[in-house]
Amino acid sequence: MKKKKVQKTVEKGRIYITATFNNTLVTITNEQGNPVVVSSCGMHNFSGTRKSTPYAATITTEAALRKAIADFGLRIVDVYVKGIGPGREASLRVVRAADVDIDRIIDITPIPHNGVRPPKIRRV
Repeated sequence: MKKKKVQKTVEKGRIYITATFNNTLVTITNEQGNPVVVSSCGMHNFSGTRKSTPYAATITTEAALRKAIADFGLRIVDVYVKGIGPGREASLRVVRAADVDIDRIIDITPIPHNGVRPPKIRRV
């Protein structure tokens, strides 16, 4: 006999948007940071250079949000944005348009504090 899956409700959660130059990843988690819905441009039949477009990011974020609201009852979110890819602004626009209350938007893009040593100067 199969066990019935208990329907969890995640009213308050976090949305992590990772916008790289080649892809846009959207992860929706609960307050503790456990993933609830994961989505990327490749999961929605975008491949190659089409993955790195704002339109692909829009479709990806929309699908992830729709699933989280329908299946888990997501209402209040904190948005964490990472990276400087083309899907960054587009996915933020989708989150603002969705019927969720945005508590805060935080940029967590890693910035080097003088990082690694640059390569030696190339002489031709």
